[in-house]
Amino acid sequence: MEILDWVILVGTLLFIVGYGVWKTRGSKNVDDYIRGGNDSKWWTIGLSVMATQASAITFLSTPGQAFHDGMGFVQFYFGLPIAMVIICLVFIPIYYKLKVYTAYEFLENRFDLKTRSLSAILFLIQRGLAAGITIYAPAIILSAVLGWNLKMLIVIIGVLVIIYTVSGGTKAVNTTQKQQMFIIMIGMFITFFFILGYLPSDITFSKALKIAGASDKLNIIDFSFDTKSRYTFWSGITGGLFLALSYFGTDQSQVQRYLSGKTVRESQLGLVFNGIFKIPMQFFILLVGVMVFVFYQYNPAPLNFNPSATNTVLNSEYAEDYKLLQAGQISLEAKKKIAQNQFSAALELKEYAAITKAKQQIININKKDSTNRVIAKALIKQADANAETNDKDYVFIHFILNNLPMGLVGLLLAVILSAAMSSTASELNALGTITALDLYKRNKKGTFSENHYVLASKAFTLLWGIIAILIAFVANLSDSLIELVNIIGSIFYGNVLGIFLLAFFFKFVKGNAVFFAAILTQVLVCIVYYNLIHIYSSGEEKLGYLWLNFIGAALVIVIALIFEGLDRLLKNPPIKV
Repeated sequence: MEILDWVILVGTLLFIVGYGVWKTRGSKNVDDYIRGGNDSKWWTIGLSVMATQASAITFLSTPGQAFHDGMGFVQFYFGLPIAMVIICLVFIPIYYKLKVYTAYEFLENRFDLKTRSLSAILFLIQRGLAAGITIYAPAIILSAVLGWNLKMLIVIIGVLVIIYTVSGGTKAVNTTQKQQMFIIMIGMFITFFFILGYLPSDITFSKALKIAGASDKLNIIDFSFDTKSRYTFWSGITGGLFLALSYFGTDQSQVQRYLSGKTVRESQLGLVFNGIFKIPMQFFILLVGVMVFVFYQYNPAPLNFNPSATNTVLNSEYAEDYKLLQAGQISLEAKKKIAQNQFSAALELKEYAAITKAKQQIININKKDSTNRVIAKALIKQADANAETNDKDYVFIHFILNNLPMGLVGLLLAVILSAAMSSTASELNALGTITALDLYKRNKKGTFSENHYVLASKAFTLLWGIIAILIAFVANLSDSLIELVNIIGSIFYGNVLGIFLLAFFFKFVKGNAVFFAAILTQVLVCIVYYNLIHIYSSGEEKLGYLWLNFIGAALVIVIALIFEGLDRLLKNPPIKV
């Protein structure tokens, strides 16, 4: 990195933190600190909701996901617009009518304290883990690529977020996220056009798409009913719908964003904004990854994009085997470039036979390329069993550091760290709020002032910030970051969503049935995950993780209905004639 990169990076981060603290200094009461004074406009809510979900993981991992697996990941979001409509019509009016500070406060009104507390605890577990990973994700990648100290990076990211989140609460999070989303999208658009400029002069955007299509990177929709596949149209429209309903409807990190709206309409418009623009945004980020793939069809790419993993094997007894594999890969890349040129020429001439032949040649080369990468991972594992061989998360940052001009590198690193800060800030804000209001305030005896609970919220936010940093210290990755966070959410979200659906639509079901059903459901979902989805024991998934959201919601509803029925039967047994 050059001096200009450092100036842009440090200046951007300090501006965000300083602006957030200055703009939102001094919260007078709980309403001001937790709900931001209820004066947020719809565009602030919409951008804040998007920024909360769009963590650094989105901008690090998603392009790499597209590089390796194509555009199919976008199906994950297909259920989101439907979820936004349901939340706008059902969730938001109820939350505003009851004037709740947290989503789980509603559950006590509907059921009882123990159901509220259980739901809050489930949230704290999964979101606390996610907050740690949100900090760890950019830190581990930047440390591996740039050689920065990992623990130092974790502390820097965590402390910067803690400063303005503790200081200004919800308003600080919402205010800073507008600037962060602006920086993020500017950085991504600039990068996209630079990639196109780096392609050979005869490769237009249209031709680049055809090149990507020849390698099956543009297979966007999969209508198959294969439950083993992580991303299909059906898993997105069902599992993705339930995940989105859970995340945006019951996760306090999102609920707190739109509860800050000036009116019900402002909150609804903010979510509609998210529903309209979220899929195009994710599509564009995946498209950036596809263009990076096209770039590397004409330029050399490492066998493994994780430099730490490469250094590990090159400093082991397997170094010669790896160097031999690298030499073979160089030869293969020369053939790849020739094949792409032949495909491009055939497209110009519009000769079907030549196009088909060139495409088949590309497919054959891609198979050999994939084989080489699998062998490379095996050698890395042999060199160090604990080495991280999954390099999806390193593809985009490798491209940034090795190809973008001075200044833009600093901007893109600022994008990554800004995204990490925006998402983590929402999580810490929600974790502190839930702990202070759903657990501390509700279970503490005595009457205390508004200022007491503001200070309690700040203290718990600080505590969760420290916990997130500690989780980041011990975190480890075995999967793509974007998938790992969604897997953690899917284990818990379906159950919590089912509790809310029972509250909304099954008025006759009481708290005891829901409470015990939720406990049993969480145990069953964990068993399903470990035996059918946890890929590290068997090497193959038997069920895509998105289905956990549907399974969890369905299970808790069915079990609660059974428990309620049994309870009524025991209290009012049928009269024998």
